[in-house]
Amino acid sequence: MTRRTEWPDSPAEPGDDAGSGYGDTDASAAARGAAADDVGARSGRRSCEGAGAGSGFGEGAGRRARSGTRSSGSPSSSRAEKGEPRDPVEQARNICLRLLTGTPRTRKQLADALRKREIPDEAAEEVLARFEDVGLIDDAAFAGAWVESRHHGRGLARRALVRELRTKGVDSAVIDEAVGQLDPDQEEETARELVARKLRSTRGLDRDKRLRRLAGMLARKGYGEGMALRVVRQALEEEGEDTEGLDEPF
Repeated sequence: MTRRTEWPDSPAEPGDDAGSGYGDTDASAAARGAAADDVGARSGRRSCEGAGAGSGFGEGAGRRARSGTRSSGSPSSSRAEKGEPRDPVEQARNICLRLLTGTPRTRKQLADALRKREIPDEAAEEVLARFEDVGLIDDAAFAGAWVESRHHGRGLARRALVRELRTKGVDSAVIDEAVGQLDPDQEEETARELVARKLRSTRGLDRDKRLRRLAGMLARKGYGEGMALRVVRQALEEEGEDTEGLDEPF
């Protein structure tokens, strides 16, 4: 937890390139290259095997087949003309590498992106498994960095962080471990800082309205009712407000 990462206010969708991630370290770049070489080699072997199987038809048949493919106007021929690979594993590899450039993603985010692009499940699974093996996909690291960034950068509490990580498809056990790094005392201190920044804008309002506004702000960030009430009450007392009767839940 020595490194903080700023994340976008709105969680990025699997196909978006917005937002920042862990940073492109030498290790991750090397891992990306390893994944590219490994999956590319597999794709090349399949291509060679396919060429060997078709060699018995003769050169003329090959020319006719290629001519027929070009004139078919199919999506695959269109992709080929644009320089995109026909092999689904190669397509999946390229999609994942593009999405991972500069922004970490969960396995589910990448799987959803491949499904949206109609990559066959078998090819998608092969690439995703390989990327996990070389460390390009690491949901535990993703969750840890997300908690660190969103708590310190946006002041989010455990409940809000759990909710966000669930929407990204992170496993519950991984989420529990990630949010477990938040110290309760640090969480309350963050709540106090949030209230202190908001307090000035509520001056001039009556006490109950200030209470609702400040407590509502903390609730939206995932803080529990008990902590929110305690923090807001103390902040109002420090300003000379009469807090009698504010012990009741709001």
